[in-house]
Amino acid sequence: MSAALELRELRIGFGAVPVVDGVSFTVQPGECVAIVGESGAGKTLTARALLGLAPAAAEVTADVLRLGGRDATALTERGWRRVRGTGIGLVSQDALVSLDPLRRIADEIAEPLRLHRLVRGRAAIGDRVRDLLGRVWMPDPDRRARQRPHELSGGLRQRALIASALAGDPAVLVADEPTTALDATVQARVLVLLREIVDRGTAVVFISHDFAAVRRVADRVLVMKDGRIVESGPVAEVLADPRHPYTRQLIAATMHAPREDRPASADAVLVVDGVAKAFGGVPAVRDASFRVGAGRTVGIVGESGSGKTTLARLIVGVETPDAGALRWTGTPRVQLVHQNPLGAFDPRWTIGRSLTEALEAGGVPRSERPARVSALLAEVGLDEALAARRPSALSGGQRQRAALARALAADPEVLVLDEPVSALDPSVRERVLRLLARVQEERRLTMLFVSHDLDVVGAVADDVLVMQDGRIVEQGPTATVFAAPQHAFTRELLAASGPVGP
Repeated sequence: MSAALELRELRIGFGAVPVVDGVSFTVQPGECVAIVGESGAGKTLTARALLGLAPAAAEVTADVLRLGGRDATALTERGWRRVRGTGIGLVSQDALVSLDPLRRIADEIAEPLRLHRLVRGRAAIGDRVRDLLGRVWMPDPDRRARQRPHELSGGLRQRALIASALAGDPAVLVADEPTTALDATVQARVLVLLREIVDRGTAVVFISHDFAAVRRVADRVLVMKDGRIVESGPVAEVLADPRHPYTRQLIAATMHAPREDRPASADAVLVVDGVAKAFGGVPAVRDASFRVGAGRTVGIVGESGSGKTTLARLIVGVETPDAGALRWTGTPRVQLVHQNPLGAFDPRWTIGRSLTEALEAGGVPRSERPARVSALLAEVGLDEALAARRPSALSGGQRQRAALARALAADPEVLVLDEPVSALDPSVRERVLRLLARVQEERRLTMLFVSHDLDVVGAVADDVLVMQDGRIVEQGPTATVFAAPQHAFTRELLAASGPVGP
């Protein structure tokens, strides 16, 4: 049986700098090959080169690039347009960006059918769209087909994007970080869907930095570092006995030891009593009641739309409850660390200016601000030279550290962190988590940690709240809840997270 995809000696460079160097692999029909590595490893550039979509400034060469036996090394852009969609399809990480916000889902899925003239006639195209939505297990497909991307949840948008990629019945599907920003249960459903696509005979290239996801969907794995493949083999073998130090580092960073149970604090910094919040008559938080002990970390977990972020915004004071009360002990300073620091920082300002503004708001005298900016950057492990850079010139991990530094500028007693590590690579995420633990101990902070990653919550949180449809369905010490979950939804979340190791 000939390979669905064959790649030999792929090289991608910008000027004299090679960023992908000698990458080779094959994918058979009905096989999933995962490419794993951190940001900058060359994974996405490799994936884009498979579709003829490498950046214009890049110099791309390959000894062999075959798609279904067809030589693609000499394809022009016009030739690639004929191949994309029918020979090879792409599922991107950010479905909200990839889908046209002005188009209905049905039109998005129908576009490749019309472009490649695969189906003719409105009725036939409508039938094919419904078939595709059914293939990706889209609930209520007729209604979803009439909706626009912003009306769908993250998981449903990703299903729509997969349906669009499958419309041309490509022999190869490239899935570039398709589950990174999804909740555990939604991620599990998308991974099951991708595996079903593989089992039906499609060759899938799965790009990820998440070994837990790779374990669920892939047959073989390639580990990339600095543009090269440093290890490869069957997934079970690589996870059970990783040979390269970098592979061992990635796997270790994906697995966290549960936080040791600490004595509960008798002093409550915050008591939340029957709090509720609705938007446009739709409840976001319903009758939430819990207490936050001084110096402890409370994890808030649940799917998208469960009310996690709304609850965090109520605690910070950005939103006002419709019912119930939040009773603080004294008047503690509370700061929020956003999920997306690139969007939270003013892109026109340097990091130093943003920190200076935070210090000014906190009442720090002008003469002391430059020294305090340097001290804050040092506290979060950033070089003070980065103060002169704008947010776009920092890596994801550096931006998250800068966001933490800005929150610490106000000398808070309580930190509310909304998905602070969800978009970070494993080793970068591990460094940020260690930083948070150190800062919490040194400053004696109380923290509320919103996340969909139960493994991370298990490592950092003393107590956990599990939210579903705006309600807290289970709460208690993290070790107790995770070891013996009482609610069916908690059990579902834990099962969906799954182990990394064999």
